[in-house]
Amino acid sequence: MKIAAYLDRIGYKEDTAPTLETLTAIHQAHLRAIPYENFDIHLGRYLPLDDRATYEKIVTQRRGGWCYEMNSLMAWALRELGFSVTLLASAVNRAKLGAAAEFNHLILKVYMDRAYMVDVGFGNGIFQPLPLEPGIYVQHGFAYGLSYDEDTEQWHFFNQPYGGVGVEFTLRPRQITDFSARCHELQTSPSSSFVRNVVAYRFTPTGYIGLRNATLTTVKPSGELTRTIESEGAFRRVLSELFDLNLSSDQLSTLWQVVWQKHQA
Repeated sequence: MKIAAYLDRIGYKEDTAPTLETLTAIHQAHLRAIPYENFDIHLGRYLPLDDRATYEKIVTQRRGGWCYEMNSLMAWALRELGFSVTLLASAVNRAKLGAAAEFNHLILKVYMDRAYMVDVGFGNGIFQPLPLEPGIYVQHGFAYGLSYDEDTEQWHFFNQPYGGVGVEFTLRPRQITDFSARCHELQTSPSSSFVRNVVAYRFTPTGYIGLRNATLTTVKPSGELTRTIESEGAFRRVLSELFDLNLSSDQLSTLWQVVWQKHQA
């Protein structure tokens, strides 16, 4: 980890002391600078659970990543800055997926004066850390919620109305290798939503933008607006201008063919 290079990647030039103010600012800067995306799955590239490979991809090559990459990189950077970080396993959409939801999302617990939920890998989730205390939290104009079940020791995260479904998790510490089986399944199984769809998200000063195959959605607290991307040239401009992702011509053409085929289907 070359922490100066990571901070440059997210455009962060402020104090790096391990405080809540630093944590909040880095969390926001990461989300504004680095898009959530699963492009490699559709470019025929395997996504390993490897810190060095993730660093090379996101920091050096200036790409984005999905939850296992985004949050593991964040954990590494925060530890370099002196924060106490714990990996947590969480389940997205357990109501529909049941046991298959276990370990399908990685989040972080950062402890200072109290514990905080940190997550830069959900795409359309929180914008800054949430204190691990039940309640409603308004960030960036969007309302989020946390509740706790003492009987099961389960935390429940409720996403904002335009975002994805909520998350369930416990505070049991995990290692990155604990996610290996689910990481493999989510990028190889035909039933996986990551295999079925090309997605990208990036936070903006007024909300966030989302790409799902050829549909581009702009989301603000007041509502959302969608439009269809209808050409490879327009797709290139969207990736470059809105997501700050500049793929090679071959990569972009390959990805566009996948995107348009999925859109038509």
